[in-house]
Amino acid sequence: MQASPLVKGRLSKLARSRKARLRQETVCEVVFRPLAHLVVLALAPLRVPPPAVVLASAAFGVAGAVELARGHLIVAALLVQAKTVFDNADGQLARLTGRVTAFGRYLDSECDLLVDAALFAGLGWYTGRPFVAALGFVALTAVLSINFNVERLARGAPAAWDASVLGRVYGLVYGWQDRLVELFLRGRTDLAKVGALAQLGMSSQLAVFGICIAAGQPVVYVWILLTQVVFVAGLFLLTPSNQEVSLEHR
Repeated sequence: MQASPLVKGRLSKLARSRKARLRQETVCEVVFRPLAHLVVLALAPLRVPPPAVVLASAAFGVAGAVELARGHLIVAALLVQAKTVFDNADGQLARLTGRVTAFGRYLDSECDLLVDAALFAGLGWYTGRPFVAALGFVALTAVLSINFNVERLARGAPAAWDASVLGRVYGLVYGWQDRLVELFLRGRTDLAKVGALAQLGMSSQLAVFGICIAAGQPVVYVWILLTQVVFVAGLFLLTPSNQEVSLEHR
């Protein structure tokens, strides 16, 4: 049985909106990208600018952090998942409508970091364990930074940002992370590591965090993050590689 032209058209749009990566994040591909695509299909005809979707995503995330701090755990968990859907939607919308910009990329990255900080601040407030929350924030930032930079190095792409206000902020916040990962991991990237780290991306992280919040055990997510840090360290310490994948940067 052949798909209808309408279904084919939607599948084509979904394919065109996909971010080019060496390896895909399974949770994102199976759950969040299809959900985000529904948002994109609704927003694209309205010519909603992708940065507006970035700000909506950040608003959901900050609202989730506030609800977490207040102890409204189910609401917080749902808001975090809404944040993830819209976080996927902004990039898909930009790619589908041909409005990919450096401004949007910088805004997205910086809003993600702001939301992460807010969520862990909310966790610290709710649990009364600010040190544990801060440890979780550092661990998540490290895992996501290594994830991003390992793929970047595998592509042979340089770390770069421009002289715009958001570009300078991006360089200040992320530049030292990029250089640190380059210092220790350049020449040790391969597709197996890229694939393993891809499963620790932002969508998967917030899905697990949301489950822990909804279960009334948000601190468990911090211990999961620390386990990830050990896993990532072992991935490079126990399986060193001098083979570097070099692909043309998009």
